[in-house]
Amino acid sequence: MTVISLLIMTYFRSWTTHVRRQRRRSRRRAESLARGRPARRARSSIGQTGGCWSIEMTGCLWPCVGAAVAGDGADHRGLFRSKPRTPVEVVQHVRDLVTYVLNNKDGCAGGRRDAKLEHRMLELSKGIKEMKGILYGNGEDDPCEEACKQLTKEFFKKNTDTFRQFIVCLQYVNLDTQKDVTQVIANLQRQKVDSRLVASDYLEANLDLLEILMSGYENLDIAIHYSTLLRDCIRHQVAARYVLESPHFRTFFDHIQFPDFNIQSDVFKTFKELMTRHKSTVAEFFSKNYDWFFAEFNSKLILSASNYFIRRQAVQLLRDILLERSNSAVMMCYVSSKEHLMIHMNLLRDDSIAIQVEAFHVFKLFVANKEQPPEITSILRTNRSKLLRFLKDFTAVEKDDKKFEADKATVISEILALAGAEN
Repeated sequence: MTVISLLIMTYFRSWTTHVRRQRRRSRRRAESLARGRPARRARSSIGQTGGCWSIEMTGCLWPCVGAAVAGDGADHRGLFRSKPRTPVEVVQHVRDLVTYVLNNKDGCAGGRRDAKLEHRMLELSKGIKEMKGILYGNGEDDPCEEACKQLTKEFFKKNTDTFRQFIVCLQYVNLDTQKDVTQVIANLQRQKVDSRLVASDYLEANLDLLEILMSGYENLDIAIHYSTLLRDCIRHQVAARYVLESPHFRTFFDHIQFPDFNIQSDVFKTFKELMTRHKSTVAEFFSKNYDWFFAEFNSKLILSASNYFIRRQAVQLLRDILLERSNSAVMMCYVSSKEHLMIHMNLLRDDSIAIQVEAFHVFKLFVANKEQPPEITSILRTNRSKLLRFLKDFTAVEKDDKKFEADKATVISEILALAGAEN
């Protein structure tokens, strides 16, 4: 090995050691700030380490210089700021800015804003981005657990109602800030303080916020953001139960038919989350709302839906609902209906093979039902020859789908047995 190779190896080892020290120092600094302790005073040293000159500046009084030299993500807010805000101070600062914007919301309606409002709006965007950085990390280091805990406690602090302010203020900020707000709130839904999901406790005491989010579908400019926020909220069972019991829930069937594809697909995503996430709550909902729900579901999402995506997703969702063990009573009721059978026999002739396959997975439940009502058996027997001809050449979207082929063979066997039962 040549002398040059040895020098190069020594240089890179020294540089790696230097980078690791800088990262450890940055992490200790973040944890110190999260605990409310002042950062260590400036310490600058220039020395030679393993043949590599390095410059170290920790806790520098000039954050912009420290960041430029150390590259440790130090704060860039100003030349005369001695340290970044603590997580609690960040939330308090953002809360003050949101309050100011809401008090001057008439100036946000369009036209030219006054300089003071414009400055506060810019500071608000920066503050929310700072909250996002604390909760998600800076890209190099993981978020500090203690910092996240302090931010969460302050955000949901009693009598501050910061969550409500964020939701109401959403329509007055720019698109990038709207995205940051939804990401911040999504993260806060999962944050625990003393082993408790504080967001769940907050929502239980402020269920009217869910009404605000559901009514947000009427404003197309914020519909997707409100839908995303609602979807994050219904992770909590108390929120999901409230939405299912709300009169606003029926409007989902209309919102899913919005002409804007992005909105309708996002609304359907939230609708699916509601109908599948909390099994016991959904089963309780069906026990009280079976008739109107499936009447709306079949007529608006399957029969009259013009959008291929919605129709396919709706039939797929129906299959998932019926096959869920906690919904066994719902399945038996659904597959005992002559009208429902006719809907899915017609879907077997749909132009889309994908929809045909999804319809087949529901149709097989009618055939496999050991307690078929006479009218179901009569329809299957009458259409026996047509069904057998169709199933003979019917294939799945993916070739060699063994599960699909096994299900098809079972259905064919059951239909053939109908002739023997007749004789």
